[in-house]
Amino acid sequence: MNPTAKSGALFAITAYSLWGVAPVYFKLLQHVPATEILAHRVVWSFVLTLGLIGLLRRRDELMTALRSGRVRLALLLSTSLIALNWGVFIWAVNNDYMLSASLGYYINPLINILLGMMFFRERLDRVSTIAAALCVAAVLFELVQFGRLPWIALVLATTFGLYGLVRKKIGVSSFTGMALETGILLPLAAGYLLFSSSPAAGPADDSGWTQLMLFAAGPVTMVPLMCFAAAANRISLTALGFFQYIGPSGIFLLAVFAYGEPLSPEKLVTFGLIWSALALLTLDSLIKLRRAPVVPAP
Repeated sequence: MNPTAKSGALFAITAYSLWGVAPVYFKLLQHVPATEILAHRVVWSFVLTLGLIGLLRRRDELMTALRSGRVRLALLLSTSLIALNWGVFIWAVNNDYMLSASLGYYINPLINILLGMMFFRERLDRVSTIAAALCVAAVLFELVQFGRLPWIALVLATTFGLYGLVRKKIGVSSFTGMALETGILLPLAAGYLLFSSSPAAGPADDSGWTQLMLFAAGPVTMVPLMCFAAAANRISLTALGFFQYIGPSGIFLLAVFAYGEPLSPEKLVTFGLIWSALALLTLDSLIKLRRAPVVPAP
């Protein structure tokens, strides 16, 4: 493995590992309402992203995106999707539904396959069809066994999948997109914090530790994103895909072994079906990667 690929793999492991342990941060703020944590996440992510854009001299890229009506409209949609995703994730973690959140991010690659078929006319091969069928079987099993759809998992997987689709369509960089998305949400987030009656909303009314943790929402959001962007620039998307299960696996292990969420045999069947689907996809990707012709360096 060349040095660039090694550093790319290291960045990818760091990004997905940080996403995998992110629930620890939100658990430390369990006494703060999810909407308030979300508002702080928006405000401090915007401040940090804007600072990075200035530091990296990407102001022209930001202004170009702002001038495009198509990009502005698409960003309204992506903003709504990521806000819903963040909000549901924070709520799920703080209300002891981490297993459901983990399931959602395990399902996400399968949702991406379906979106590729719907919007990019990608054809499902035999392995993808079996994987998609296993995913549907898992959802139907939850419906029959518990009498309800696994809505947290489905919302997280669908919103994140659609968010990636929209961002792929508009083609703006991670930093620019995040700055514009958090900028769109900034008036709502700032207004909520100004007029909220929650004790944690005002810096003078709560402990310094809580305020420090809320300010950390920016770095908690941005550092893994920066690592992910660095990884994407160094290794292929196929290679990057092999690391994407680190995040939900970390959430799963924390839920069961650190926070004691009950893993019933029925819930384990659901995860087993999803894990089987992901194992098939991973094995198929490895086989295709090995069969791909080696292109000699110029």
